[in-house]
Amino acid sequence: MLWDVAAISAAALILVIGGGPFTRLVDRLADRTGMGETLAGIVLVGAVTSLPGLITSLVGAAHGDASFAMNNALGGIAAQTVFIALADMFYRRANLEHAAASLPNLLAPIGLSIMFGVVLVAGMGPQFSLLGIHPASLVLVACYLYWLWLSQKVRSKPMWRVEHTRYTQADEPDPASLDSDESLGGMWAKFAALACLVAVTGYVVGEAGLSLAERTGMSSGLVGALITSVVTSLPELVTVLYAIRIRALHLALGDIIGGNGFDMLFLSASDVAYREGSLYSAMDARVVLLIGLGIVLNLLVAAGLIRRQESGIGFEGIALLGFYAAGVAMLVSLG
Repeated sequence: MLWDVAAISAAALILVIGGGPFTRLVDRLADRTGMGETLAGIVLVGAVTSLPGLITSLVGAAHGDASFAMNNALGGIAAQTVFIALADMFYRRANLEHAAASLPNLLAPIGLSIMFGVVLVAGMGPQFSLLGIHPASLVLVACYLYWLWLSQKVRSKPMWRVEHTRYTQADEPDPASLDSDESLGGMWAKFAALACLVAVTGYVVGEAGLSLAERTGMSSGLVGALITSVVTSLPELVTVLYAIRIRALHLALGDIIGGNGFDMLFLSASDVAYREGSLYSAMDARVVLLIGLGIVLNLLVAAGLIRRQESGIGFEGIALLGFYAAGVAMLVSLG
């Protein structure tokens, strides 16, 4: 058991150390490619920082533990959403939802809630699969791709605009990044290397998490929901706090909401790796609880983006912390 704990701790340390350099790199890529911080946060940071969670869920599904795979994915989404409230406390100048308000950021928690609904319907409806894959897994991928397309569309041609205040920070390139002598090819090579390092930690956490559950007698679903999901979510927390430090606010918020969207695809990938039928047929009370918690947390984020309190953590931030604490307590009470 000590080796399992040591492996998880070492993986967490690697994820924390790599967060700063990775954030700076993606911030420069966002400027040089013209992608913008929000889309870079959703696609680049969100996808890469989610790799440990993806590999962890795949390891659980491949071992035939559907509960571990699903709870790891959904627990990670809940933890990452709460990071927004922590970021509000860290960024003292203004409320993050106010300063980084944009249409793509507002669209994200709404799209994610739709994906949560797809998972819930798949689990509660008739169970059938095609070549061992439930149609809901394909619907999740389609929802994610549509969300990315729509995010780019509303960014380039918005039908309504955010009211700018003295605290609002525009998503515009940094002139220093555009004038840099660093080659774009070299930047992408560094990005790929860091992504591979992050992915390896996911395999370590997945194997160690399953072993820890077996050795301690704890439910694998609980280990996935509260231990491995939090450890594999550490890159999001480090990236968000570092992005705020360098004033890349849209990158920070895009990382969280983009990572959450990518985390939903863990279920599609795990459904492919799970060979004992449909992954959704193994949905238990913890999974349903985490789905409901995820919907509540993400709609609170949407409410915060619409309300746009200028400073402080705000009612929505306090509610995020309160609902997450209640959710953890209920998960533990399930045994």
